[in-house]
Amino acid sequence: MNLNSHVTGDMMKVILDSSRFLFLRKTLRLCCLCLFLGSPYASAQLEFLSVTENAVVMYDAPSLKADKLFVVGLYFPVEAIVHVEGWVKVRDSSGSLAWIEKKFLSDQKYVIVTTAVADVHQSTDVSSPVVFQAVENVILEWLDSDTDGWVKVRHKSGNSGFVRTNQVWGS
Repeated sequence: MNLNSHVTGDMMKVILDSSRFLFLRKTLRLCCLCLFLGSPYASAQLEFLSVTENAVVMYDAPSLKADKLFVVGLYFPVEAIVHVEGWVKVRDSSGSLAWIEKKFLSDQKYVIVTTAVADVHQSTDVSSPVVFQAVENVILEWLDSDTDGWVKVRHKSGNSGFVRTNQVWGS
């Protein structure tokens, strides 16, 4: 038996064993992911919050000594990403991430218009009368979302109706 062919055979066996190991490891990861996605933890709802003050500073880290990124106003909707000791890392409608003091956030839900103009209808039907229109970046109070694709909202003027979910962010 030639020494080179013997070493090559052993090396081939090691390579095949490594390939099987990698395949099994990937398969196990996939199985774990599938189990997780079927668990109640995977179906957790997004947590939307709103700002409770007229002018609240957003920071790049959970500290008053961190860099100030921008200021947001009353009812500004955010999505909570992480809660850390009196601070919440949040995402806004543009996808920007920042930190805000937890004391300035409320569970009261609001949405922000993300299209140039959003039609707010009398009912959950695009052919129903338009009650009012809201322009981009207008904040509306979230009232309900019982119908797929629609959110019931109220403007600060008191007018309420239904807006398509693809025209707002925060619900």
